[in-house]
Amino acid sequence: MYDLAIIGGGINGVGIARDAAGRGLKTLLVERDDLASHTSSASTKLVHGGLRYLEHYEFNLVRKALKEREVLLRAAPHIIWPMRFVLPVDEGMRPAWLLRLGLFLYDHLGGRDILPGTKSLNLLKDHRGDPLQKRLKKGFAYSDCWVEDSRLVSLTARDAAEKGADIRTRAECVGLDRQTDHWALQIKQGETVNTVEAKVLVNAAGPWVDPVTSMYDRGSNAAKLRLVKGSHIVVKRKFDGDHSYIFQNKDDRIIFAIPYEGEHTLIGTTDQPWSYDEGPAQISASEIDYLCAAASEYFEEAVTSDDIEWTYSGVRPLFDDHSRSAATVTRDFVFDYDDEKGAPVLSIFGGKITTYRVLALQAIRTLSEPLNIDGNDWTKEAHLPGGDFKVAAFDQMVDAYADRWTMFDKPAMVRLVRAYGTDVPIMLADIHDIVDLGQYFGAGLYEIELNWLIAREFVTQAEDVLWRRSKLGLHMTDSEKESVSQWFANRPAEVKSEIAVS
Repeated sequence: MYDLAIIGGGINGVGIARDAAGRGLKTLLVERDDLASHTSSASTKLVHGGLRYLEHYEFNLVRKALKEREVLLRAAPHIIWPMRFVLPVDEGMRPAWLLRLGLFLYDHLGGRDILPGTKSLNLLKDHRGDPLQKRLKKGFAYSDCWVEDSRLVSLTARDAAEKGADIRTRAECVGLDRQTDHWALQIKQGETVNTVEAKVLVNAAGPWVDPVTSMYDRGSNAAKLRLVKGSHIVVKRKFDGDHSYIFQNKDDRIIFAIPYEGEHTLIGTTDQPWSYDEGPAQISASEIDYLCAAASEYFEEAVTSDDIEWTYSGVRPLFDDHSRSAATVTRDFVFDYDDEKGAPVLSIFGGKITTYRVLALQAIRTLSEPLNIDGNDWTKEAHLPGGDFKVAAFDQMVDAYADRWTMFDKPAMVRLVRAYGTDVPIMLADIHDIVDLGQYFGAGLYEIELNWLIAREFVTQAEDVLWRRSKLGLHMTDSEKESVSQWFANRPAEVKSEIAVS
């Protein structure tokens, strides 16, 4: 019998699995699709405090998130790195004094050791003003962090598995039977359905928290969940540099414009109500128009639908605080704990990537009595796989690895170190010549990397690699992507996970 069964392989589920497994708890996590298949791979890719949440007086949420920025940065400096954001002052929007006050709070609410503070900018003289319309004369630059969101999920899951958790992807919970002292879960993998038992259940199914609950208690969460779709567009690069922009909109929302995958710019996000009967989340024509128009208000060169090279959408499972609009619903997490009708169950609402670690800690503390554990904060100082190096050492690592494995040019090695950090020498330990890398697929992807991802990151299909463990799908031709699919269809049976727990 497991101590803890978790339904949902997004950031909240894997975070709880990692925290629990690190305490020695026998932990099971099941995900019906791939890890980070939905909400957790459809974010704006930021580890941030949420500057706009200050306007909604969510000071506790912002403080909590700001404190976590550097905790996560230290834990995974390969997939998380500092980024400067340029906020132009625009006439008719929030005045400069109000923006500066908000940024003062932003600099001081959570504390900073690594990230630099806010600076005022003359956009007519600073190069970061060059892509912007000339009416924009003044602005501010402040700090947050970028994160490879899908990789954060897969590396957290890997860490959980290496600590003993049983992580099962493409494994759907199709039935729940609640007893007085345990849960029985029917888990379907392929055509096989098996029953497992656990003392405690965590419902971290994200947008599907209600359908999971309905398996054992129909309708109990319906009034608590508010589903909000957020969509992004990826366009041809609109500016040079490694900084980003945050733009104020006439509807009081904000959007980001962020350098993305080298030659692209990521623009988002929207906030639209969503319901299950809409099917898989997809960007609408009105959302495309909204994002293009909002960005075109600021960039000298207009953003049009012809610039779009890719889009993605996700659904946020927010706690319904009865806000009037989707944009103002709280992004803080809320728990629903129930042990009155049988074995304990904890349902998760809301949350942000930035606060996933503290969400997991609070979840474990909520469950400390039935699981008979303490609530020490062991993850605060722990690295994720590949992240055991100082933030400032990244460039030296790239140079050292590129000198050792000369078959990779500098950009290719930067991508590898950004993805795998200090695991690169482990992956390439037996590589002495380019032929040792195996089949080449394009965009710097070799067979050795596919084998690594299968063995350590729960990959089973081509799209897991091309769109979640990486974004190589943006850089490869259709024929190159098809070659990856063919490799998976024909791959040797002996290539299997090295960390699967039976």
